[in-house]
Amino acid sequence: MSKSTGGTRQRIQAVALELFTEQGYEKTSLREIAERLGVTKAALYYHFKSKDEIVSSFVDDRLRRMDELIAWAAEQPPTLATRRALIGRYADAMFAGELPTVMRFFEQNQTVLKSLVAGQQMRDRMMQLARELCRGDDSPVAQLRASLTLFAVHSSWFAVRAPGITDAERQKIALEVADELLAKIGDGR
Repeated sequence: MSKSTGGTRQRIQAVALELFTEQGYEKTSLREIAERLGVTKAALYYHFKSKDEIVSSFVDDRLRRMDELIAWAAEQPPTLATRRALIGRYADAMFAGELPTVMRFFEQNQTVLKSLVAGQQMRDRMMQLARELCRGDDSPVAQLRASLTLFAVHSSWFAVRAPGITDAERQKIALEVADELLAKIGDGR
């Protein structure tokens, strides 16, 4: 694939993500994406056959990062230090680059994502991460705390509404809350 083709794919992804976040996935058409890009619908179809394909393309990178985290965690001892490192690495990955925009897209399009393959894959990876966060403590309380730990990172995008807050401050707050939950899994070991 040439650089210009790769650049076009990235531009399509960026514009689609922007429109999906502004208007919602269902209210955005491929025609609108093409118009905002200043290309024909045929040119857009050359790269992506559907909106689902576009969503899958920017979810794939996130899935890859989550798979790497899951594999790393599975090789570590089930300790509080491992749990803290895992959620820290997860937060770093979620707050990096374009991923804050992807997080906002997920938050604003949850209903649609449930029906897309990409959304189902994300849910599966989230459950795998939660299992790693509570590995060694299979109690229902630990399972809930592990899930809420991940939710602390995600919800910081829409629950923390302080004007002018930076992404770094948002991440710090999310990790403080996550740490309170992690400290009670496995009796803090």
